Amino acid sequence: MDIQVWSDVVCPWCYVGKRRLESAIASFDGDVTVTFRAFQLDSSHPSPGLPLKQAMAAKFGDSAERMFDQVTSIATGEGLRLDFDRAVAANTFDSHRLIAWAAGQGRQAPMLAALQRAHFTDGLDIGSRAVLASVAGSIGLDRAAASAYLESEAGTSAVNTDLAEARELGISSVPFFVVDGKYAVQGAQEASTLVAALQEIARREAVDAGR
Repeated sequence: MDIQVWSDVVCPWCYVGKRRLESAIASFDGDVTVTFRAFQLDSSHPSPGLPLKQAMAAKFGDSAERMFDQVTSIATGEGLRLDFDRAVAANTFDSHRLIAWAAGQGRQAPMLAALQRAHFTDGLDIGSRAVLASVAGSIGLDRAAASAYLESEAGTSAVNTDLAEARELGISSVPFFVVDGKYAVQGAQEASTLVAALQEIARREAVDAGR
């Protein structure tokens, strides 16, 4: 089973959704391949960015704090720590390029996880190329090579391809899962819901294969 996941590094629901997908796959009786695809919730953030709470308050007003509280509570239940008091708003285009670079070395998921921790827990500015190179080094990749890559235009077309495909699919919010190229699951669904969806998809595929 192939799962393509459109997500953004600074999207807390994507962080939760990734954890729930991992739990679902662990409970699913079948081989699953997961590929993470680039999406930008807001491509207008400059880097270096503002404190996230300040940026979100400007965008959503008083409701921003309620949003933070809700997702923080849900993330805690999934074993994730979100520290919005430290988080920095950042343009994620370069982080998606870095994920594409790590994917070429078989390290896509660990790179995404490290960037999510850097943003949500450590309060690092993942719009900074120096920070991104450091995060790459933290998972055992070559920091100097990551820095050189980020200073080039490499990976730009890969990210733009993902963003274009998201537009073609009409994706407006993430996480967004496409299973076997034809089944869509939207949002950070509970792990049990995802398991049920994967089982139903496997059943349908088996029926189609038997015809």
